[in-house]
Amino acid sequence: MAEPREKIEQDMKAAMKAGEKEKVATLRLLLSAITNERIRAGAPVDEAGFLALVQKAIKQRAESAEQYRNGGREELATKEEREAALLEAYLPAAVPEAEIRTAIEAFVAEKGLSGPAGIGPIMKEMLGRFAGRTDGGTINRIARDVLAG
Repeated sequence: MAEPREKIEQDMKAAMKAGEKEKVATLRLLLSAITNERIRAGAPVDEAGFLALVQKAIKQRAESAEQYRNGGREELATKEEREAALLEAYLPAAVPEAEIRTAIEAFVAEKGLSGPAGIGPIMKEMLGRFAGRTDGGTINRIARDVLAG
């Protein structure tokens, strides 16, 4: 994959021409995060790093939306949710939970895992396998269900 920065810059130019100020601002923040990560790492951001940055930005917006809503600021909560939706377009399609469950069941059978001690190895394997296409909370919930059942 070419560095994600290029696609975002193209999308930002198109948004500028179309007068989509909110999209431009959101993409500028994402470009800033990519630049900061590139400087921190001393190398271009790879696909996994990019996905992690996008997921972090989406999570931050979801948390902000919740706080705004709790504070009675519905218009700001809606804005945060629109920004999160814009960023979700940069993530690959989500993996269905049934596919995650099947993968976890196969991994548990292959490694002979059981009980709460099996969560760690499952999380490590599945987060790597499904990076950017699901979140850790979903994997953890399904893993606990599989290990309990």
